[in-house]
Amino acid sequence: MASLFDPLQAGALRLANRIVMAPLTRNRSPEAIPADVTATYYTQRASAGLIVSEATAISPQGQGYADVPGLYGTEQLDGWKRVTKSVHEAGGQIVCQLWHVGRISHNDLQPDGQPPVAPSAVTAQAKTYLIKDGAGSFAPTSAPRALDAGELPGIVQDYRHAARNAIAAGFDGVEIHAANGYLIDQFLKTGANQRTDDYGGSIENRARLLLEVTRAVVEEIGGDRTGIRLSPVTPANDIVDADPQPLFDHVVRELAPLGLAFVHVIEGATGGPRELDDRPFDYAAMKDAYRAAGGRAAWIANNGYDKTLAEQAVASGHADAVAFGRPFIANPDLVHRLRDNLPLAQIDKATLYGGGAKGYTDYPKAA
Repeated sequence: MASLFDPLQAGALRLANRIVMAPLTRNRSPEAIPADVTATYYTQRASAGLIVSEATAISPQGQGYADVPGLYGTEQLDGWKRVTKSVHEAGGQIVCQLWHVGRISHNDLQPDGQPPVAPSAVTAQAKTYLIKDGAGSFAPTSAPRALDAGELPGIVQDYRHAARNAIAAGFDGVEIHAANGYLIDQFLKTGANQRTDDYGGSIENRARLLLEVTRAVVEEIGGDRTGIRLSPVTPANDIVDADPQPLFDHVVRELAPLGLAFVHVIEGATGGPRELDDRPFDYAAMKDAYRAAGGRAAWIANNGYDKTLAEQAVASGHADAVAFGRPFIANPDLVHRLRDNLPLAQIDKATLYGGGAKGYTDYPKAA
């Protein structure tokens, strides 16, 4: 039986252990440029088997929250180069999460104050994070406009270009963010996608953009450096699908031939319950569909795991690795604490979003 602390090969990625640092938005990159303090933050957590960076916008249009990083300008890449160099010097591995928020944005964050884009002109009952006059606050998302089909090849190319930039910036690979109610997930799910063209209606059509993006990224940097994040039933950002099981079984079957490094699955509601009475889902069946179609990527489970549950998941084969999110914020040495059964520090919720080093790089390691 595998242990949570055993190494794992995930495509070209050699993980020293099976504890993954999940992406965590912290809003500390003014002008979308990672700062020196960001390099410190990630380096403190380099003992994770794999770090998945905070969600990083593939284009100005893909931006949805204030002071989140980007991957489309020289200064942004230079900032990320400092991060990846520092993490590698500490013995860690880090991939960049590629992000287009779609409708989860605000006019103030979009180029020239334009409305956000989405598969359909359906406003999300959700909020985003704005910073004005140095003060951060949450605000309702703006009404989006529906993307024309002719714009979608350009978005696919934005993902391709961002993947190329990630490797140039020193990342070990990328994770395509296709979860949590952002653009790709909006195309997947019936609650946000009301299109009647080749990108709407049937499961095959709604999955089209996800597959086009993934194939483009794989062509650019190789499947063995590409992962994808999926969230079949989370209600995050006002997203829902009428029948998620056949949708996601189809998605993973189509992903299977691409030789991905990992598939990262959020079980239940992101940051909430692992089981949803109104949205039952069989994650084992989803994984079985992927394996039956020839998929060999490492399977990463996420959401609400503690050490005991994570050990059971890896030992049973439910997952090859387990991602931890918020525990990594207050516990830069989370791997050490889990291995030695040390108590976990608690996060300071007031410093989660925005600000500087306080609540970011000042959490101590265990004595």
